[in-house]
Amino acid sequence: MFARHAEYVVPHASATHTKRRTFNNLLSDKASQSVRFRVRRHRKNSTDQFQRILMNSCNGQPCLRFGSTPAKFRRRIWAGLRQGIGYESAEMLDLRTILVVTLATASLQAVAWIFVWRAWRHLYQLKFLAAGFIAIAVGVLLTLLRGQHPATLEIVLYNTILKLGLVLLAEGLARFLGQSRYSWIGIFLLLFQTVTWSVALTAAPDNIAVRIHTSTLFTVVIMSMMCLALMRDRTQPRLLRWITIGVLAEYLVASIAHSIIEFRLPSDFQSAPVLADRNAWYLLQGTLFLIAFFACLLFMVSSRLSAELREKNDALSKEVMRMRRLESRLNTSLEAERDLRQEQADFMRVVGHEFRTPLAVIRNAVEMIRLTAGEFPEATRERLSGIDNALNRLFSLIDRFMTNDRDNGFQPERIQVVSFLGDVRLHFEMTAQVNRLHFVVEDKTSSFNVDPDMLATVIINLVDNALKYSPADRPVRVTASQGRGAVVIEVRDRGIGIPAAELGKIGRRFFRASNAKTVAGAGLGLYSARRLLAYHGGTLQLEPNGEGGTTAIVRVPLSPGSSDKIMLEWATA
Repeated sequence: MFARHAEYVVPHASATHTKRRTFNNLLSDKASQSVRFRVRRHRKNSTDQFQRILMNSCNGQPCLRFGSTPAKFRRRIWAGLRQGIGYESAEMLDLRTILVVTLATASLQAVAWIFVWRAWRHLYQLKFLAAGFIAIAVGVLLTLLRGQHPATLEIVLYNTILKLGLVLLAEGLARFLGQSRYSWIGIFLLLFQTVTWSVALTAAPDNIAVRIHTSTLFTVVIMSMMCLALMRDRTQPRLLRWITIGVLAEYLVASIAHSIIEFRLPSDFQSAPVLADRNAWYLLQGTLFLIAFFACLLFMVSSRLSAELREKNDALSKEVMRMRRLESRLNTSLEAERDLRQEQADFMRVVGHEFRTPLAVIRNAVEMIRLTAGEFPEATRERLSGIDNALNRLFSLIDRFMTNDRDNGFQPERIQVVSFLGDVRLHFEMTAQVNRLHFVVEDKTSSFNVDPDMLATVIINLVDNALKYSPADRPVRVTASQGRGAVVIEVRDRGIGIPAAELGKIGRRFFRASNAKTVAGAGLGLYSARRLLAYHGGTLQLEPNGEGGTTAIVRVPLSPGSSDKIMLEWATA
């Protein structure tokens, strides 16, 4: 910087007024004009030298008049500049300081994009933006660290790294906007830049103009690609897209201006071999461009995240509305089911009441027979006793499941397995089918806690099905055993069996196998058996037995408290 100011005033040709001119005006005034201009003094000897140049050009007068050879005067001015005097604005821009600021800016922006990408991993395109800023920061750092006389390879390599950063920024922006990517153009430009700079540095190392023009071409193509992607995009707000285009256009125009300034320098102007302070303004606006472009990209990411949040909120709102409609329908269905259950309970009460009348008539008839018929044969007394037991069981079931709405319906008691199967056998002795049944109890001392009436109904239904779906000359085997904390009762027949494809459906309410349509039935026997076994914590399993029939396996825990553990063992066995 110059330490102070020195003014030289030249009177106007008419001597009526004076005009203040800057140094640039001085170089472009006409020959008949006079000017006043100010320069700063950097060194005393430099200022004196520059003063002598001005005096000599004006015949020893403190004035500047252009004669017929203004180019000669300009060459003298440029010679003074080469000796240490420059524009005030140029002296204020220090190249190394601006490079340090650019390095800090690019580094912080790279770190910021890394954190943003790690926070929102689904935006994988941000990796390219982070890589671009990292490349720019690395290129600037290497430029700062190189010596006064860098090798050709260093200059080309460092500049290529800087240009790679721009290519990555363009690639990341195109991916983020979902636009067409022209990666091959970026690769071609990098190769072109490398080759051109290598040739230029080899052929004319002191001529920086060729390298600047090549970089300008590179920048124009990359910035145009990014502007085109922004103009095609419809995901970002219109204003934000055009602001970003304006930022890119500013850098593009500055690059072209930099190339034009270099082109219009005098032919005898001695340029620095690498960079000079006169290039600092371009690097300064490049730093400002990085800051503005970084802000625009952040706003774009924020807009994308806001749009995704709105979409998720809309989807959530729709889901909430759907769930509310579903809840409304479900409430309606529950209300209808509640009404149906009430009607079913009322119906069961009516049926239970109506059943009592014929059952009471049958019981009275049995009592009258006993009173009036005198002595009976042993077989007749057993049949009357069986009828009486069956009536008692029916009355008990009606009382617990039809009239009292199943409150306290399950009434377990300790009973011997042999005694229980004896009651089942007695039931079938009255139907003249006991000859086809074979009862086997492996452990005659075993007992379990069950509701006798409920479990008897289950076993009777299973045995009745085995007899019904088997030929009249085929036996039915009923086996009771104990194992894994439960009593296992198997009913094995040699009947028509169950189709393999329908095994999973057997036991549903009103479902009947396709090969059982010719036999009378309602499809409720196995369904009711499973429901009654549920009170005991037991299970019913149907399997083919390999003899053309079916084996029904009933598992009942020895005690109600162990039912959960036993069922788990059965499931994992």
